[in-house]
Amino acid sequence: MTIRFAGGPEPAEGFPVPTSAPAVSHLDAPATDRRALGQALAALRPRPVLTVGDLLDHTPFRHEDYRSERTLAEIGPGEEATIVCTVERVRVRPTRRRNLVIIEAAVRDESGPAVVIWFNQRYLAKQLRPGMRLSIRGERRPTIDAEIVAKSYERADDDSGGIHTAGLVPVYPASEKVSSRQIRALAGEVLRHAGDQVDPLPAATKARRRLPLRRDALTAAHRPDTQDEAAAGMSRLAFDELYLLQLGMLERRARFEEMARAHPLPPPGELTARYLDALPFELTGAQARAVAAIDADVAGDRPMRRLLQGDVGSGKTAVAAHALVRAVESGGQGALMAPTETLATQHLIGLTDLLVPLGVRVVALMQGTPAAERRAAVAEVGGGGPLVVVGTHALIQEQVAFGTLRVAVVDEQHRFGVEQRRALEEKSDGEFSPHVLHMTATPIPRTLALTVYGDLDVSVLDEMPPGRTPVVTRVLPLARRDEVFARMRRLLDEGRQAYVVCPLVSESESDREAAAAESEAARLRDAELRGYAVAHLHGQMPVSERRSVMDGFRRGSTQVLVATTVIEVGVDVANATLMVIEGADLFGLAQLHQLRGRVGRGAHESFCILLADPATDEARRRLDAMASTSDGFELAEVDLDLRGEGTVLAVKQSGIPELRHARLTRHRALAAAAREEAAEQLAADPGMTGPTAAVIAAATRRTFGDDVDWLAQA
Repeated sequence: MTIRFAGGPEPAEGFPVPTSAPAVSHLDAPATDRRALGQALAALRPRPVLTVGDLLDHTPFRHEDYRSERTLAEIGPGEEATIVCTVERVRVRPTRRRNLVIIEAAVRDESGPAVVIWFNQRYLAKQLRPGMRLSIRGERRPTIDAEIVAKSYERADDDSGGIHTAGLVPVYPASEKVSSRQIRALAGEVLRHAGDQVDPLPAATKARRRLPLRRDALTAAHRPDTQDEAAAGMSRLAFDELYLLQLGMLERRARFEEMARAHPLPPPGELTARYLDALPFELTGAQARAVAAIDADVAGDRPMRRLLQGDVGSGKTAVAAHALVRAVESGGQGALMAPTETLATQHLIGLTDLLVPLGVRVVALMQGTPAAERRAAVAEVGGGGPLVVVGTHALIQEQVAFGTLRVAVVDEQHRFGVEQRRALEEKSDGEFSPHVLHMTATPIPRTLALTVYGDLDVSVLDEMPPGRTPVVTRVLPLARRDEVFARMRRLLDEGRQAYVVCPLVSESESDREAAAAESEAARLRDAELRGYAVAHLHGQMPVSERRSVMDGFRRGSTQVLVATTVIEVGVDVANATLMVIEGADLFGLAQLHQLRGRVGRGAHESFCILLADPATDEARRRLDAMASTSDGFELAEVDLDLRGEGTVLAVKQSGIPELRHARLTRHRALAAAAREEAAEQLAADPGMTGPTAAVIAAATRRTFGDDVDWLAQA
């Protein structure tokens, strides 16, 4: 037989396939042929289990140690162990309680007889037969007759290998409709296909990081001999996910940098100098470093893609304004997009105060902008003259065309979807893209930022500007509400101002929240705050009315602002020194921290009172964390621990798929190592055209499925 290589015809019969070769098609077989069980598996979260491959990746979250096998005579009172015994007889023991059924089995092993009991499992009276060999995991009751209460059992005379009662027994994420025991049995059946999964890691990476083969890692995760073996297997599987994730992000960034071009901005000039001189404070060291990084970014012809993250009040807006000034100074335009009109309005006011005195034109473009003003703003933006435009999603609508967009700022960027952020990035003139600065006030550790925002450079503002007053936070029961408002009246009489935040109804019930704010404001005017100037604010109010309310509070004519979470971000009134959050246990930790950031913005001592009678341990932990620290990074750690990264880090908005094995909160060192290896792979094969690339692409598609758009799109 003649063998021809590239360019020649395929051999008629091809090469024989080794019996040890992976058979990827096995992984696409259904996880079970039982319809009801299949439906229950498909409903599992965080990801459904549909196929054999899914089942292999549905790994245990812990292993119960059932390695203490003993004889019946060796089990002491109160001890738990695994025993292998023979059934002699079975009966249903009568009880006086109508809802209690006890199944009793007389059993024996080489050490003697015993009695094993099960509660409320009547079906066992028909299943258990004399002569049947059982492996039972149970606890001996400290009674005279030494009964053993069965925790789990299985046949010991079949080929199951004691998967439910012996060794390290895996415990799987389950649901009401499918138990961990059922998943354990199914996983045991398909584990022979562990070698059919594609191993995405280059041999050099496995050797360098001392990682096991993927097939061995899967076996160790499901059926380990030791806890260390289980940990090593799970670590390898987590590394694979993080490696593919980082590789996708770094590759996307490389493609973007290769294809996209931006206008390089000239060095900072006279306008930038006047802006920095006009600031009413000196930049902190962190702000100065971020400004320098931005200046370096915008000097190049590759679009800046930087994430600016910092705690509440760390001065992100001043840094963003610097970037916008650089755009105008170059003769171009700057745009700032915020997720809500309240935040956009606050930015509009702040930037107007900062930039208009310098001769910089600032215009607004929001959903609530009157039609005539809107048409004028769209025309002015399209004309290409130097200006700064501040808006909401209205900035990315199709009819808005920028003439000379040089810098775009996306505030609270995690609140926008992937497509919305990309739409602003693509607002360009001709073939040029704008430099883009993303901002977030949700502090996350740098290693997590590199994972979630791996295609961005990261600047962290970890210093507070001078003059910021620490906020005293107290958690008080609802019974002390009168004391709180007595304190508020004293502060108002001293000339200070205050916020009252209404309890959260539901994120989807904004009408009810609006009504709650209005009714609470009316009640306070007639009760605790009679004689004081009280106004209300909520997201359902017309934009013009909201602006009027905020202007009144900012000027001081309104003493107390009763609001919903619409004031969570973007409200800056230095004279407001007290915030009362009613029903504080209903709010998330990040929301509470953002709300607290509205006070403590001046020289006066400030307070945040959390009124609540928490009904759950988790709610109590949130409130205790708020009272114990004002550090947003510490609170982010607590929040990550309580809720997981999927919700805290806005995984879906980031475009990051759900992860089966990796936990960003727990695997930070692993994520950093995976990023290093991904960078090494891209350096060795920048175009991802080598032999390893096809394997990686297949593994990525199988690992992330339809959630892989972040890799496919540049």
